[in-house]
Amino acid sequence: MDEEAPNFRRWTRASKAKAGAFAALLVIAPTSAWAVMFRMPGDSFAGELAPLSMAEAATRDALRADLVALAEGIGERNVGRPAALEEAAAYVERGLRAVGYEPSRQPVDADGVACANIDAERRGTSDEIVLVGAHYDSALGTPGANDNASGVAVLLAVARGLSWQSVPTRRTLRLVAFVNEEPPYFRTPRMGSAVYASRSAARGEHIVAMLSLETLGYYSDAPGSQAYPFPMDLAYPDRGNFVAFIGDVGSRELVRAAVDAFRSSTAFPSEGAALPAKTIGVGWSDHEPFWNAGYPAIMVTDTALFRYRAYHTRNDTLDQIDVDRLARVTGGITRVIEALLK
Repeated sequence: MDEEAPNFRRWTRASKAKAGAFAALLVIAPTSAWAVMFRMPGDSFAGELAPLSMAEAATRDALRADLVALAEGIGERNVGRPAALEEAAAYVERGLRAVGYEPSRQPVDADGVACANIDAERRGTSDEIVLVGAHYDSALGTPGANDNASGVAVLLAVARGLSWQSVPTRRTLRLVAFVNEEPPYFRTPRMGSAVYASRSAARGEHIVAMLSLETLGYYSDAPGSQAYPFPMDLAYPDRGNFVAFIGDVGSRELVRAAVDAFRSSTAFPSEGAALPAKTIGVGWSDHEPFWNAGYPAIMVTDTALFRYRAYHTRNDTLDQIDVDRLARVTGGITRVIEALLK
């Protein structure tokens, strides 16, 4: 017994050390995960928004014109209404050509309905590509003002905002209007962005950043106007007055770079998160196929169904859109893309 006592004491000390290490891990691991997923550069803007500048007012007016054309002039646009879907595609092409781009079409098979992705680019000096995309179809039975005429309007505004630059950037800018993001093609191989991402991977294209512009036009300062899936409900405000930059954990550096560029240049509330891809809502747009193809990609959004009660309903109409705030967000997104292109 006397010989065993020292061994027992040593075992006790070792056990206490292990127990202490385990307890520390229980504290450190969640803290580290929290830092990886939620910690972002800078601070979200807080305070009263300044009046729109002249440039922002001009952006607002152009956004409104595109929203009216898509959500009211064309209305519901999907494979159930192929003529309207084609009219929306042609509208995007005209908008890109008007500011000097040369758009092309990538055919997408949709059960016999002829449809296509629309893309255009401004070449950089390297093979690295920053791809900015938005889907131009709407859900069945909805005019899709916010989902996703708002994203397409911002895409066209980015095209206008960056078309004037005569000196090439280091990275190539590629602008893509995707077809068939909505059901019944959502998360299927015939989703327009899935077709596009698969082709890019097969070609070995060097896409260093993909930004999906998704439902960007609805904002509210009312308490309780914002909801979240767990664990985001523990980290973010309950007012739906911000724009969100959302990626998977593998796209964390892109999320952080986008948030940093937005916050350093734009006086508008913003949040960012790099979450596990299976978190509800995190992959619900055209960025997810790019993750699947191995590319870093994020969604820029007003968070859609976690804020917007008209989501996927016939009430998704132009009067729901805060075009003034959308103009501010558009300026910030354009500056984010400028930063990524350098």
